[in-house]
Amino acid sequence: MQTDSRHVVAAVPLPAILIRWDERVEAANAEAKTLLGEGLEERHFITALRQPSLLDAIEGTFRDAAPRLTRYLTSDGRQDTTYEVSVRSLPLEGKPGVLLTFTDITHLEQAGQMRRDFVANVSHELRTPLTALLGFIETLRGPARDDATARDRFLGIMEDEAGRMERLVGDLLSLSRVEAEERVRPTEPVDLAALVHSVIRGLAPLADDAGVTLATNAPEAGLEVPGDPDQLRQVVVNLIENGVKYSGQGAEVRVHIAEPGYQPRLRGEGVELTVTDTGPGINPIHIPRLTERFYRVDSHRSREMGGTGLGLAIVKHIVNRHRGRLKIESAPGKGTTFRVLLPREM
Repeated sequence: MQTDSRHVVAAVPLPAILIRWDERVEAANAEAKTLLGEGLEERHFITALRQPSLLDAIEGTFRDAAPRLTRYLTSDGRQDTTYEVSVRSLPLEGKPGVLLTFTDITHLEQAGQMRRDFVANVSHELRTPLTALLGFIETLRGPARDDATARDRFLGIMEDEAGRMERLVGDLLSLSRVEAEERVRPTEPVDLAALVHSVIRGLAPLADDAGVTLATNAPEAGLEVPGDPDQLRQVVVNLIENGVKYSGQGAEVRVHIAEPGYQPRLRGEGVELTVTDTGPGINPIHIPRLTERFYRVDSHRSREMGGTGLGLAIVKHIVNRHRGRLKIESAPGKGTTFRVLLPREM
C-alpha cells in the first residue's frame, strides 16, 4: 500500500503531499519538492509546512475527515506566489490520512487586484468632476443665483467637467470593446496611408490652435494592412493628439510610414508607423508604465488637456489585437517617438 500511495501522489499533476496517521509525510511528488524543498518524506508535517492556516486545516481534517480549502503563500524573491490548498481525507491501510494539493492562483489574485485598482481609479476619476458639478450647482442655487457673470463662468466650468466625464465614459467603453475583441484578429483590408492622411486633415485645426506643426512622410494611398479601420484610426488619432497636446507651442509632430519589409519582431513582412514629436520628452523611468490604465506622467497637466489616462492603454490593446508591436522611445529634452509595427499578412 505504501508503494501504491507514492505512485498515486507522483501521478498528480499539481504539487501534492500525502500525510499518514502518525502526522508524518508519507509521499511528496516532484512538484511538491520543487515548491517546498527536498527531504519531505518522513518529516512531521508541521516542520515541512509551517504556515498556521494550513496547519489548522490539516489538523481539522484529521479530526473530522471534512474537506477544507486554505491558502499557502510563498515568494521566490521577485514576486509573491499564492497557492490554494485542497485538504482532503484519504484513508491509508484503514487509518486516517490527509492529501494536500497545491494550485497556483497567483494570476487570479493579480487579476482581482487589477479589477479592484481599476474600479478605484474609475471612481476617483469620476468623483472629481462630479464633486465640482455638485458644488457649482449648489452655488448657482444660492449665492450666485442673481450674479450673471459668476453664472456664466460657473456654467462654462460645469460644461468642461461634464465633457471630461463624457470622454472618460467613452474611453472606458472603447477599452471594454477592444479587450472583448482582443483575441479575434481583424481581417478587413485597411489602406493605412489613406487613413493617416485623413486623420492629419481632421486634426489640422487642433494643431493650428496649439501652435504645433504637423508633418507627414507617407504615400497618399495603396498601403494595405489587415485590420479594423475604426480601431486603427483610433490609434493614429490618439498618438498624433498626444503629440499635439503635450509638445507645446512651436513644436512639430511628424508622422512617417516606412516602406513595407521584413520585421524581425513580427517574424514576417510588416509596416512601421512612427509618430515623433519635438516636445519636452519623458523620463525613461515612466516609459514601461505609460500604457497602464490611468497612469500619467503629469496628472494635473493631463487633466487640464482633457486626458483620461486611458488613451495609451487603448492603443496597446488595439495593437495587440492586430498582432502588432508598440514601442515608445523618449528622453527629457529629446521629444517622444511612438513606433507601431503592423503585419501585412493574416
